[in-house]
Amino acid sequence: MARLEVSRPTAFLIGGAAGLPPDLMESAHERLSLGPLTLPHQLARVVLAEQLYRGLAIAAGHPYHH
Repeated sequence: MARLEVSRPTAFLIGGAAGLPPDLMESAHERLSLGPLTLPHQLARVVLAEQLYRGLAIAAGHPYHH
């Protein structure tokens, strides 16, 4: 079964300049990074939303780059 076919509650947390607390990081099932840059929260949300859209569009076979 593909990972996209398995649903579970999902939350995305965006940490501050110092990151997220270690205990919170350890309790995460998965982690992702938008890169080594420190982004303002509002910009990080836009970048995350675009990357999620891009990944889902590509997985669905849509021509994202065209």
